[in-house]
Amino acid sequence: MTFTPDTVDDLITQLSTDPDPSREAVALELGVLQSIYGEKAVQLWKPPSRERSKSPDHRPGVQNIDRQHPDPGTIRYEVTLEIDSVDGSEQSYPVNILVSLPPKYPTSAPPQLQLLSRYIGPFGVDAPLFGTVLRTYISQGAVEWAPGGECVFDGLEWVKERCVEWLRERFSERKVGQLLREDERARGHDALRHESEDKTGDGGMVHAAVVDTPVQMPTGINIFEAEPIQDRKSSFVGRACRITDPAQVPIILAHLMSDRRIARAAHPIINAWRCRVGSILHQDNDDDGETAAGGRLAHLLQILEVDDVLVVVTRYFGGIHLGPDRFKHINQAARNALELGGFLDVTNDEHGGRRHGKSGRGATKR
Repeated sequence: MTFTPDTVDDLITQLSTDPDPSREAVALELGVLQSIYGEKAVQLWKPPSRERSKSPDHRPGVQNIDRQHPDPGTIRYEVTLEIDSVDGSEQSYPVNILVSLPPKYPTSAPPQLQLLSRYIGPFGVDAPLFGTVLRTYISQGAVEWAPGGECVFDGLEWVKERCVEWLRERFSERKVGQLLREDERARGHDALRHESEDKTGDGGMVHAAVVDTPVQMPTGINIFEAEPIQDRKSSFVGRACRITDPAQVPIILAHLMSDRRIARAAHPIINAWRCRVGSILHQDNDDDGETAAGGRLAHLLQILEVDDVLVVVTRYFGGIHLGPDRFKHINQAARNALELGGFLDVTNDEHGGRRHGKSGRGATKR
C-alpha cells in the first residue's frame, strides 16, 4: 500500500481502513502521540528539495534517507519535542525527531528515530548525540523492542531524556569555561595590583586583597570524602556527614558550593538526606541536574536504613556519555562515603544483619 496523504489525520484514516491489522495499530499509536504531544507537534515528513538540501541550515543526516530508496510502504512523520528550561531560564527548546516505520512495524520490525535538529538551544548537535538517537531501539540499555509491540512513544521519551542530559552537559561546560576565564582575569588583576603595590614603596598605600569568604560549616559537622570513582574521563566523588537538624542541610551544601573545585563540576551537589527529629522522619533529595539521581540516593539511604545523615555526590563530566553506568557510579560513590564515615556498621539480631546509622569513626575527615 502506497501512502500519499496530505495530513496526519489523512494518514490515520487510510491506516484505519487498511485490511492489514498491523496498520490499524499504527493508526491508533499515531492518535495517541497526537493527544500527548499535540496535533501541531506531529506532522508528516516531507523530503527536502534539492535547493533546501544545499542550504547552510540543512538538517544533518536527512540526505542519507533520500539515498536509501526505502520500501514505498515506509511511513515517516516528524515529532517536535519540547525540552523545558535546563539553564535556570524560562526558555524551552524544540527538538525535531524523524520517525520511520518500516512496512513490517510493529509485527516484525522496530521503528527508527533520527535527530533532525541541527541545533538544540544555542549548541550545535554533535555526532555522538545523533548516533545515540539513531540507535534507540538497537543499543543495550536503550529502548527494548519486542515483535508486535508499539514503542514509538517510549523511544521518543528516551530520546528526550538523552537530549536533556546532553543539553545540561553543554551548559555545564559553558559555565566551567566562564569560571576559568573569570579566574584568569582575576589572576591577571591580582598580578597588576601586586606590581602596582611594589612600585609604591614604603610610602604607598597598600590595599588588602579581596578574598571570597566560604560559608562556615555548622559546629560539629565533619564531612567524610571517599576516593573518586573514574570512568571514561568522568569522575564521581562521594561525601557524607552526620546531621542532627534539617536546617543544617542548606548550610552544608552552601559550604560545599563555596569550594570552586566542587562548584565547577557538571553536577556539584547531587544529594539525599534523612533526619529524625523526635518521632518524625524528615527526608529530601535533589538531582542537581542529573535526572533521577537524587531519588536513587534517597532509595539507597532507605534500603540501608541510615538516618541522620546527608550524602552528596559530585560528578565531573569527562565529555563521554556513560548512559545508565552513571547511576551505578553515583550510588557507589555515595555508599563508599557512608562506609568511610562509619555509617554502615552492621548489627546482627534475630532477624539477621541490619545496617544502622551511627557516628563516623576512624575515617579521614575533609
